[in-house]
Amino acid sequence: MWEIYDALLSGLPENERVTRALAGDFWTLAETDSGGLGLAMTTPWNQRPPMFPGGVDGLPVSASAGAVKSWNLEEAGLGMAAANAYYNTPARMAALGAEEPYGNYCTRGLDLSGKTVGIVGHLKMPAETLLGARQVYILERNPQPGDWPDSACDFLLPECDVVLITGSTLVNKTLPHLMALCKNACTILTGPTVPMCPALLNLGFSRLAGMIVTDAAAMRAHVQGRVPGPPYPFGKTFLLKGD
Repeated sequence: MWEIYDALLSGLPENERVTRALAGDFWTLAETDSGGLGLAMTTPWNQRPPMFPGGVDGLPVSASAGAVKSWNLEEAGLGMAAANAYYNTPARMAALGAEEPYGNYCTRGLDLSGKTVGIVGHLKMPAETLLGARQVYILERNPQPGDWPDSACDFLLPECDVVLITGSTLVNKTLPHLMALCKNACTILTGPTVPMCPALLNLGFSRLAGMIVTDAAAMRAHVQGRVPGPPYPFGKTFLLKGD
């Protein structure tokens, strides 16, 4: 069950430290002494004791990111943000050639005509992204009108051709089970919580689609001001594809 997390953590450095970690109402951020800033969606559930009672500030990225395994989900968001502060940087995106315009950053080149598409979470994407799909299921823990409850994942995802999964499932630990349900689908992990970690493409993911922060000051203000809404105006989107 921890295979995805171990692959994520194994690529992190020990010589880089977290200088600031902050959980806002909607987004969590972490910054490092090398200038990296990573994001994760905040999951406001902290009933379990934290792995790091003193917080993750000042710890090596490799240690602080280990909090992504915490069952204190607010702390797990801090760990995910710490990992993304290393993985999701402009320099790394340039080295991987992963920059992709927001307009098609998760489904570029995919033909969805006649396909059954599952979407886990309310993902922000251009409306035309899903044009041509035969059937679209939106599965959500807090369903809106027309959505399916997330308990329907076991019934619906195995019949999907393409599945888009919010990266916040890394934080709440539902991702390993969801991946088992999607083993016959083209599976895309997407959203600002997603790490630019190519090792995950060897674990069943077809694509990783996320964002890097390019305006750190505006992103800090967005988090500290408890402003709702997606963080895409403060960064650039990326796409990593498997073979």
